[in-house]
Amino acid sequence: MPLTTIAREWGRIGCLGFGGPPTHIALLRRLCVRDRQWITASEFEDAIAATNLLPGPASTQLAIYTAWRLRGTAGAILGGVCFIVPGLVLILALAAFFLAGGAPRWAHGAAAGAGAAVAAVAVQAGLGLVPASRQRATTPAARLRWLGCAVAGGAAAATIGPWLVLVLLAAGVLEVVVRTGIPRRPGVPAVPVVLAVPTIGGSAAVAWVAVKVGALSYGGGFVIIPLMQSDAVARHHWMTGGQFLDAVALGQITPGPVVQTVAVVGYAAGGLAGGLLAAVVAFTPSFVFVLAGGKYFDRLRADTRIQAFLSGAGPAVIGAILGSAIPLALALQQVWQVVVLAAAAGWLLVARRGVVSALLAAAALGVAAAAVGLPVG
Repeated sequence: MPLTTIAREWGRIGCLGFGGPPTHIALLRRLCVRDRQWITASEFEDAIAATNLLPGPASTQLAIYTAWRLRGTAGAILGGVCFIVPGLVLILALAAFFLAGGAPRWAHGAAAGAGAAVAAVAVQAGLGLVPASRQRATTPAARLRWLGCAVAGGAAAATIGPWLVLVLLAAGVLEVVVRTGIPRRPGVPAVPVVLAVPTIGGSAAVAWVAVKVGALSYGGGFVIIPLMQSDAVARHHWMTGGQFLDAVALGQITPGPVVQTVAVVGYAAGGLAGGLLAAVVAFTPSFVFVLAGGKYFDRLRADTRIQAFLSGAGPAVIGAILGSAIPLALALQQVWQVVVLAAAAGWLLVARRGVVSALLAAAALGVAAAAVGLPVG
């Protein structure tokens, strides 16, 4: 297969992939399985399962993996880049526009409106993961551990966001120990790195936030929120709470991976160079995981220790996503934003409508609020 075909098709998905991982998976399945028949349906489902075992953005890893299956290393790199770049360019352009001090009032209103809905989106994302995760808890003891890990993840996300990585790792390792005994090489090397975080700043701090997002996050796009929020808002003061809400909203309404939210944080910290650094650091692990481990994916899926780790980390991830809604909601500054949040919650959780439409409607309400003179800052 020509590399030009991979560039064209994966780039098209990168441009049209509004709606997060479900949309990306559907577009890749349509292309690779239904229309072109490059990959069988069972192979594609196995690829989804394998990439969901990895930390980082699963749909991005699926895009890289399917391109790797077709054209090896060159295809994986080209396909992944073409999938990522369209949304990255757009989100950096929007970051420059919305974070600029001279942006028009209607733009600030749109950002404030979309940001107000983000807490509801987080709740929807967390609740959507519950059924599949609960299926892994087959005994009363396992269900009790599931609940404990979920509560721990929620508490960590709401109060100690930067340390959430330790909670996720501990929950996963605990389940491995319960099921298989003490592992020979327990997954604790990350602890010294995390303990060094308070001493770094500048580009190193941006890179560390991106590492947590790209290499240490389990459970999809929304678990990155508590991993970034405390660093971006409270520790380094790169952004205000409202600007962080805007960043999360931008990551939801732009095409491509939701993880590109980290590029907005990087832009706030260090301009265009900071945004590009954050994106490169966050996405590099996905390429490394696929290129180094793609041929071992079948073995990875069958590894009981991996399955046990995910059974423990999974409920902590769900708790973290749900817990992240608390500081997101508390960051709202205006009464009208609380009304928008309530409306978005009804739209997403009761009417069960789409995320992109909810955010666009919230942005329109924000524009209307700005037009009638309500405060939007």
